[in-house]
Amino acid sequence: MSFSTINPTTGELVREFPLQTDAEIFEALSVADRTYREDWRLRPVSERAEIVGRAAKILRERHDEYAALPVLEMGKVQGFSDFEIDLVADILEYYAAHGERLLAEQALPDEPGASLVAEPIGVVLAIEPWNFPYYQVARVAAPQLVAGNVVMIKHAENVPQSALALARLFEEAGAPRGAYTNLFCSVEQVATLIDDFRVRGVTLTGSERAGTSVGARAGANLKKVVLELGGSDPALILEGAPLDHAVDQVVMGRTYNSGQGCVNIKRVIVVGQERGRQMLAALKERFAAIVVGDPADEATQLGPVVSERALQGLLTQIEAAQAGGATIVHGGHRVDRPGFFLEPTIVTDIAPDNPLYQQEAFGPVLSFYVVDTEENAIRLANDTKYGLGGYVFDADVEHAKAVAAQIESGMVYINSCFADSPRLPFGGVKNSGFGRELSELGIGEFLNRKLIRIANQA
Repeated sequence: MSFSTINPTTGELVREFPLQTDAEIFEALSVADRTYREDWRLRPVSERAEIVGRAAKILRERHDEYAALPVLEMGKVQGFSDFEIDLVADILEYYAAHGERLLAEQALPDEPGASLVAEPIGVVLAIEPWNFPYYQVARVAAPQLVAGNVVMIKHAENVPQSALALARLFEEAGAPRGAYTNLFCSVEQVATLIDDFRVRGVTLTGSERAGTSVGARAGANLKKVVLELGGSDPALILEGAPLDHAVDQVVMGRTYNSGQGCVNIKRVIVVGQERGRQMLAALKERFAAIVVGDPADEATQLGPVVSERALQGLLTQIEAAQAGGATIVHGGHRVDRPGFFLEPTIVTDIAPDNPLYQQEAFGPVLSFYVVDTEENAIRLANDTKYGLGGYVFDADVEHAKAVAAQIESGMVYINSCFADSPRLPFGGVKNSGFGRELSELGIGEFLNRKLIRIANQA
């Protein structure tokens, strides 16, 4: 096993990086733990925040250099990569600017003499995915570094150059050795790190299977864990929703990042048979017009999926859905060109016993449903083991909010497909995981909120 850059646009191997040895991994842990205890946690919040803010400045100054790597390593369309860089810089700047406020001592007004003090807990091990190779890491690194924790990052095996670029970013910003550590390690080595007492917190963004394994390991070692797992995010198109706007948002929400996002729109549920026919016709027309091609080309709207394995997995899901009685109304095939390209695909007639009914399709595959009533739409939206994001479209925003309150998910977006911001918490319920990243909630996940109580001397 090695960490390798394979260009999804061509299928060609670009560069390989060897795994670190066990001795190297645990030497890195020793350095991280020592840096935490003897240096990083002892620095003022303002000094840690200044380094994180400097990282944001460097990232903005060298935007093009950093944005080129996800295009190369995972086939991210250039415009989407540009957006990711800007969002990551926003996250770094947010915690740099607000860290002191978020970590300030909190008085307990109903208990005179009592307060809560925010303290770091130590080494946080983060296991991160390839689909947003900077954004996913920044959601952990920015708040935890400002909080005074140190982070060790085990990134995905197929984005090693993006991983190294992030490590260089924090080093150049002035973080001491051991504050931010990149690891090229195996799953087995990750398990031994979780077992080590010096690792005090674990966070993972990835599959349900990976979350089950990491969560069990962390729990067995009595360690705090945050899990951000998969989703089968529904978009409810209510009777009052303007269809043109809904179609625009669904197309973007399903094809953004080649459909490889935890909160991409996965399922469309339209209320009303006639409106369902109208929306399906509009979506078929729009999907047929999507420009599929080289992600570095400005004209491209849909790039490749990340790997041959991912492509074959999607094709297998589509075939199984069709065998189970579903109808492929658009796409469904590999694009006849080098690389790992899938036609944008729409699937209908998905019965509850169809395998696609419960699966997450991690690529440009849209499941399409039509129901007769709003109650049925809500029931269908919730009839999944996942609960990450959800979407509600309606001209009546107050009514949309009432429907959103009935969706079993960690987040619901009304009349838009995305609204990412450092100020908004990110996370799910059910088999989509637990815990939150970003906002004040994200910085608090790996803190000791220590009670200080001064006795009443009267």
